[in-house]
Amino acid sequence: MSDAMLEIRNLRKSFPIRNAFGRQTGEVKAVDNVSFAVEKGQVYGLAGESGSGKSTIARMIMGLEQPDSGEILIGGESLSRSSRGHAQMVFQNPGSSLNPRRTVGQSVAVPLDAHRFSGDRRKRISELLEMVQLPVNFAERYPHELSGGQKQRVAIARALAVEPKLLVLDEPTSALDVSVQAKVIELLADLGRRMELTYLFISHDLSLMRNFARTVGVLYRGQIVETGNVGTVFANPSHDYTRLLLASVPVISKEEEAMRPKIPLIDGEIPTAEKLLALRDADQMQNQERG
Repeated sequence: MSDAMLEIRNLRKSFPIRNAFGRQTGEVKAVDNVSFAVEKGQVYGLAGESGSGKSTIARMIMGLEQPDSGEILIGGESLSRSSRGHAQMVFQNPGSSLNPRRTVGQSVAVPLDAHRFSGDRRKRISELLEMVQLPVNFAERYPHELSGGQKQRVAIARALAVEPKLLVLDEPTSALDVSVQAKVIELLADLGRRMELTYLFISHDLSLMRNFARTVGVLYRGQIVETGNVGTVFANPSHDYTRLLLASVPVISKEEEAMRPKIPLIDGEIPTAEKLLALRDADQMQNQERG
């Protein structure tokens, strides 16, 4: 796909299960034959609950984990040959991703130093802070002096320092208040338009994804179980797990309630994904036996 900034081809990653004596007794397939592509300048949403394999995919894209098999292409080049500056990551918790002993300016300068930036360092740091709508004098502050939203803006500025083509956003707003989430998403959308950035937006928050992403892939137990245009998938989900995720999204109006898929309650509660899919499999087996 020539217009793809990011291509994931048949990606697999397993982690060993060990007993108390350190012997491997099995393995967990964190990512199981996943393939998708993100077009240049677009936002691809990777949705799924905790443990579905989303962050493992992000870490492999950034080279923090090595895949067992499969291929990752950035800008048409294999990850092993592609410049690391082409992709940067914004992590879930801005408080833990910033060194508390470094000033904001020092943190933003880390990728500049790593890529041997030869220009005016102070001027570049000021430009980056202005990009994320922070005052230039924030360069002298420390992380503990900032709010959660301000810390995440610093993390975004740091990620933009080397002018990447792709930003991997791993739950970038989950640690923030709802009102702050909206402002950070608005900032990312604006930066994406102005800088022609491509985003891989990883989140379990489907309400945010509905408004930010263009295409969505639903990840369940390490596999993509549904993918397509956000509006189409959310309006008419074809997989039980997607319906369950959408049925779990909090709503504040009758209109939003009407849009949610209707999931049968079990013992008065919305079932877990495992229980819902187990019931579906049981029904399919009964139908086969009758046939």
